[in-house]
Amino acid sequence: MQLEQIPSIEDARQAAVAIASFINKTPVHQWQGSKLAERIGQNTQVTLKLELFQRAGSFKTRGALLGILALDEAARARGVTAVSAGNHAIAVSYAAQALGVDAKVVMQSSANPARVAAAKAYGAEVIIGGDGPACFALAEKIVAEEGRTFIHPFEGHNVTLGTATLGIEICEQAGPLDALIIPVGGGGLASGVALMTKQLMPDCKVYGVEPAGADSMSRSFAAGEPQRLEKVETIADSLGPPMALPYSFGLCRANIDQLLTVTDDAIRSAMLLLFDEMKLAVEPAAAAGTAALLGPLRDELAGKRVGIIICGTNIDRKTHAALLRDDEA
Repeated sequence: MQLEQIPSIEDARQAAVAIASFINKTPVHQWQGSKLAERIGQNTQVTLKLELFQRAGSFKTRGALLGILALDEAARARGVTAVSAGNHAIAVSYAAQALGVDAKVVMQSSANPARVAAAKAYGAEVIIGGDGPACFALAEKIVAEEGRTFIHPFEGHNVTLGTATLGIEICEQAGPLDALIIPVGGGGLASGVALMTKQLMPDCKVYGVEPAGADSMSRSFAAGEPQRLEKVETIADSLGPPMALPYSFGLCRANIDQLLTVTDDAIRSAMLLLFDEMKLAVEPAAAAGTAALLGPLRDELAGKRVGIIICGTNIDRKTHAALLRDDEA
């Protein structure tokens, strides 16, 4: 990876200015509660970065905006396309509407109907394209036939630059921290947040957390190069791309100190705690960091100042309620 391809702090600050009128500078919140203290002890300080309050419901809005802003006038006139099970499609649809660009997004057949409706509500044309590989193939066909620009869900400079703006925010709002826990799917979120954290808070240890049933980044770390999964099996569908890719993998490997996995049951339990004590109705992906703190990182981070990114919440009430009932059963 060439040095000039890696966003600098100044690059991220300029990007933040470029998208400022289209996003929310989401807040942080110090989580203090008896139920949390019972699980991790009284002395661990937990700060949540509430990116679930972002426009279009997730962090992906930042990179989608930058991807479209980078296009010249002719490319904007041809429009954009994207592939997603939910959050990225919604983000691209919102960004396209905000910037006056036509969007045709391809969503997996497993996509929650509420997420499909959300993308349509922002004016995008939505095509249901089957499973992940079939959706990517369909998007490639759309690019070839219509000249649209493909806005990638997790790979590339603009994605990392977008999440770098989030990294700067949490460092300035919550720092100094001893540890920061970041959900990992394809690595787009972690690539930018970890990159900025290591520069602005060099003493902060960065943890990445994946669902056990979608551990492409863990396998890639072990192999030393991006890996592809034969099967993805997790309730955290936003963290379930079937592969890692070179750019995001390289930045994650360079800036994440430790990568770990959590089970779907642990994610459900974390969702329930976030709902009961913080009154946050989050999608499974957004509970992964909390699940890591409650489980495998509890003793290691005892007494530390810990930040957790709550990355999004594009979930409908019926699905949320069903997942919580599963945990209570």
